[in-house]
Amino acid sequence: MSTTPTAATSVARYDIDPAHSGAQFKVRHLMISNVKGHFTAVKGTVDYDRANPSATRIDVSIDVNSIDTRDAQRDGHLKSADFFEVEKYPEITFKSTEVVATSEGFEVVGDLTIHGVTNKVALVVEDVTPEAKDPWGNVRVGATASTTINRKDFGLTWNTALEAGGVLVGDDVKIEIDVEMVRKAQ
Repeated sequence: MSTTPTAATSVARYDIDPAHSGAQFKVRHLMISNVKGHFTAVKGTVDYDRANPSATRIDVSIDVNSIDTRDAQRDGHLKSADFFEVEKYPEITFKSTEVVATSEGFEVVGDLTIHGVTNKVALVVEDVTPEAKDPWGNVRVGATASTTINRKDFGLTWNTALEAGGVLVGDDVKIEIDVEMVRKAQ
């Protein structure tokens, strides 16, 4: 039997609460305005170390079938082979590889996979709430993060030229993630 003390860890494991989390996006439409949408089925785990954010690890998956842009026809087109090709690529995933401290907080760098294509992206974490107990005794924490990607980098290249110039769908997609997480019992 060893009497060597073990180092205490401040890393806590959290499950993302799908009922209180989501991934929103917006992209230029007709070169005029932005179309917004969101994915309602976000799940995953976060190993978060408030004292040492660089030790944090994130593993998230999003069900592409949960896309909602408030237009059923557009949602169907986005699920088709022209865009997400959900029959072949039903999930979007993100796995962190590094957490970097910044003057405003931190960035989570990781592998984002969309449409079977993986690219490294940096999510700017804008807000992490303090832990709080919910009415049922669970410990929760929330976070918001954002990034901008070029959809063509992920093989989402469909577009239509407009008669007056420009294209139907912009290339840059602004993404914002809002998660509420429940700490797992140790």
